[in-house]
Amino acid sequence: MTTGSREPRGEGRRFAIVVARFNDFVTARLARAAVATLHEHGVAEADVEEIAVPGAFELPLAARRVAASGRFHAVICLGAVIRGETPHFDFVAAECARGVADAGRDLGLPVIFGVLTTDNPEQAMDRAGGAAGNKGRDSALAALEMAELLARWPEGAR
Repeated sequence: MTTGSREPRGEGRRFAIVVARFNDFVTARLARAAVATLHEHGVAEADVEEIAVPGAFELPLAARRVAASGRFHAVICLGAVIRGETPHFDFVAAECARGVADAGRDLGLPVIFGVLTTDNPEQAMDRAGGAAGNKGRDSALAALEMAELLARWPEGAR
């Protein structure tokens, strides 16, 4: 039997949102949706901390440090990498994804990858509250669900 059909609850849990300032016309919308979603699911205002970093490339280091603090049940990383005319997009997107995934695996804490990687600003806006929903909301829901799952299955439990 699978569990997960009910809405995840966040009462008594703390969440960090690490958000890139670069492309803030997108990332601010992602962050607002993530915060609102956490509150909708019972997370107190005092239990959500937002941490800004310059861009998506800096997300993994900040996420790792925040996760290692032991103060949070999950860390949500939000950013927007929009393809340009050079290969810079490929390097930033790949290293950001790898670093965020490594932080979560290495520290045993949910570190959620809520970074948009789009071809143009329109696609990014579609995913930040437009036609494709809001990936900030989706990332917050993933963080809630994973925090709940790890609480049920603590490391080393038999």
